[in-house]
Amino acid sequence: MSKQRVYVPLDSAAVALGADDVVDAILAEAHSRKVEIEIVRNGSRGMHWLEPFVEVEVDGKRLGFGPIEAADVSSMFDADFLNGGTHEKSVGFVDDHPFMADQQRLTFARCGQTDPLSFEDYIANGGVEGARKASGKSQEEIVTEIKTSGLRGRGGAGFPAGIKWDTVQGASGDQKYIVCNADEGDSGTFADRMIMEGDPLLLIEGMVIAGLGVGATKGYIYLRSEYPIAGRILNEAIEVAKANNLLGDDVLGSGKAFELSVFIGAGAYICGEETSLLESLEGKRGLVRAKPPLPALEGLFGKPTLVHNVLSLCAVPWILANGGDAYAQYGQGRSKGTLAFQFAGNIKQGGLFETAFGVKLGDLINKYGGGTRSGRAFKAVQIGGPLGAYLPEAMLELPMDYEVMAQNGAGVGHGGIVVFDDTADLMAQARYAFEFCAEESCGKCTPCRVGAVRGEEVIDKLAAGTNYDENMVLLEDLCELMVDGSLCAMGGMTPIPVTSALKHFPDDFAPRHVREAAE
Repeated sequence: MSKQRVYVPLDSAAVALGADDVVDAILAEAHSRKVEIEIVRNGSRGMHWLEPFVEVEVDGKRLGFGPIEAADVSSMFDADFLNGGTHEKSVGFVDDHPFMADQQRLTFARCGQTDPLSFEDYIANGGVEGARKASGKSQEEIVTEIKTSGLRGRGGAGFPAGIKWDTVQGASGDQKYIVCNADEGDSGTFADRMIMEGDPLLLIEGMVIAGLGVGATKGYIYLRSEYPIAGRILNEAIEVAKANNLLGDDVLGSGKAFELSVFIGAGAYICGEETSLLESLEGKRGLVRAKPPLPALEGLFGKPTLVHNVLSLCAVPWILANGGDAYAQYGQGRSKGTLAFQFAGNIKQGGLFETAFGVKLGDLINKYGGGTRSGRAFKAVQIGGPLGAYLPEAMLELPMDYEVMAQNGAGVGHGGIVVFDDTADLMAQARYAFEFCAEESCGKCTPCRVGAVRGEEVIDKLAAGTNYDENMVLLEDLCELMVDGSLCAMGGMTPIPVTSALKHFPDDFAPRHVREAAE
């Protein structure tokens, strides 16, 4: 008789909330009661308000309990949770939970369900099918599938992936590279980390397919130093992939080679910009490169390089397994497929929700996120990281769509959604955008390096009421200069949160003494 499996996430969020202590308590309790169990450290389901989240399988379905503390474990055994017994922390069958039932999980289909380092689990749940199909196709056929899918870069820019692939595939070079940008530095984003910790073989398979598609034989995962669990899991997964012929000199018997290694960054936000990342990979200081030449033609070590975000590469196996046309059926307009939306900030049900493009922003925040955690009135939402736009309640009816968001002065970005209630001060948030840029700028170009510091100073003068009208004009001019003159998106996007806050929340930009008098 097989042992009952108990699933407890190894995900960083779960561990930070005490998952390791819960595992120790479950093992100790099972030992004292002479109950044989097997602990499986899976990824997170993405319901972070329920972490640490414990699952058991009952009649072929997974029953969930959370949030669990070590002190809850004894009562769970008393309630016979291993066999589906009722407990106050039970949330029912996980797949039936409203947060999970309404999702369209393509990229995150396995995350939270399987052992991330089990190749057997991976294969049993659809893994490697995309790579197998790719191994029987020509480079042109693989690239055509990516073009047909309509996949766009999930790192924030939304650039058509097929164009990148086509450019690298057609470039001449004795060596080509696949580089995964796993330097997930935007506030309110954690999807990259979750998939690397919960389904690392998916990323590896995506990079292998990319290599087969563009003729690259070497790959690098540029991982942020703040993700030690992801680093450990990825390195172990690479060894698993090698042992099962997914990596090596003869990938899946295709006669083609692909090698992969993990490179740990040094904590610089600017290295999330692809050319700065390449400089860092080469052992240099992370400074932005001028374009052209494009990395697709002259990237890592001057060779043709395909640089993609984690989620972009993780979408690839499903596309090759099911076809580009099938992927393009999800979404709307030019926004094809699904995106993992990440709820953070002042929100009741923080976590990850994957669904097709076109879902309304308000549904994500209120229907699935549960509204504000504080219970106070909603005031603003910032989409796409610290350099994303602030939007008011009147814009919650907007669908999550690259073009629609752009038309409204915002962007989808990496899918991060940070919520603020009515206590938020949008002038302070605008100042933070400049402060963040001043701290993280690589310093190569003047508009970004100097403009961010001047921005902080101007907002401080506005708050103090010093030469208010003149400084408001100066702020608008400064934002225009940074957009037009910055070398990369770091400086070019810093004004977005500032100008959106000014547009939608003008009352917050009154001098401090005026606002205090009004209160």
